[in-house]
Amino acid sequence: MTQTTLELPRPAAGASAARSGAVLGMGLCMLSATAFGLAALFAKECFAAGFSVSAMLAGRFGLAALVFWVIVAIRRPALPGPRVLLTCLALGGLGYAVQAACYFSALTRIDASLTAQILYVYPAVVLVLGVALRRERASRRKLAALGCSVSGLALLLGSAGSHGPVAPAGVLLAFCSAVTYALYILVANDLPADIDVYLLSALVCSSAAVSVTLFGAGSGSLRVPAAPSGWLWLLPLALVSSVVSIGCFLAGLRLVGPSTAAILSCLEPLVTAASAIVVFGERLTAWQAVGAAVVLAAVVLLRPARVRRPEVVAPAELA
Repeated sequence: MTQTTLELPRPAAGASAARSGAVLGMGLCMLSATAFGLAALFAKECFAAGFSVSAMLAGRFGLAALVFWVIVAIRRPALPGPRVLLTCLALGGLGYAVQAACYFSALTRIDASLTAQILYVYPAVVLVLGVALRRERASRRKLAALGCSVSGLALLLGSAGSHGPVAPAGVLLAFCSAVTYALYILVANDLPADIDVYLLSALVCSSAAVSVTLFGAGSGSLRVPAAPSGWLWLLPLALVSSVVSIGCFLAGLRLVGPSTAAILSCLEPLVTAASAIVVFGERLTAWQAVGAAVVLAAVVLLRPARVRRPEVVAPAELA
C-alpha cells in the first residue's frame, strides 16, 4: 500500500517579505525622525555662533551633498532620465530648500514650540491630498493613527507656547513649511522605484544648496561666524540631520507610503523634547507626557499586522 504524504500550505513568501519590508520602512522613518528631531538643537547652536538662516542651510545642504556624491561615486548607480532628473532637482531647489528656509525663518520670528506644532499639520495635508488624488485610501487605522498624532502633538507642544504676541509672518512661514513638506512627500513618492536613493539624496541636497546660496547672495543675508569653532556645529547638522535623516526617510517612504511615513515622522518632536531635557535640563509637564504617549500610540496603530499562517485543510475537505 502506497503511503500518501499531505503537504501543508506554507505562508506566502510574498506576504512575509511585504511585512518585513513594512517593518524596515517604519524603522527607517523613525530613525529619520530621530535625526530630524536633533536639527533644532544643532541649528540653535549655529545661530548662536553667528550663522544666518541662508548661510546655515547652504552649509548644511552643501556638506550633505558632498557626502552623498561620495557614496554615489562608490556605488555608481544608473542615472535617471531627463524628466526624473528635473523632478529630483526641483524637489531640492523648490521643495526641500523652501521648506527648510520657511521653517528655520519661522523659528526666528515665533516660539519654537508653536513653529513645530504648525509644521506638524503636514501629515493631515498628506493624507487629505492623497485621498483627494485617489492615491491612498483613508483606512480606519490610518485615520486613528492620524488622530493620535494630531491630538498627542497638541498635548505635547501646546503648553510650551510663547506668552507674548505672535508674529503673523512667523505663523505664515511655519504653515508654508508644512504645506511645502506635504507636497514634497507626495512628489517624492511618485519617483521611479529603481532610482538609487543615494543619487536622489545627492541631487536633492545639491539643488537645495544652490537654491539657498543664490537666495542668500541675492538678498545679502549670507552671514557666517567669525570664530572657526562656530563652524563645527554644521557637521552634526549636515551629517546627522541631513545625510542620515534624508537617506532614511526616502528609503522608508518607498516601503510604507507617504501618509504612514508622514505620521511616523511625528516622532520628531518627541526626540526634540527628550534631547532638550538631557541637554538643557528642561522638564515635561504632565500633559506633555500624556501627549508623548498618545503620539507613540500612533506608531503602535501603524505597526504592520502579523501575517496569518494559512489554515490547514482537513483531508475530508480535499476534493
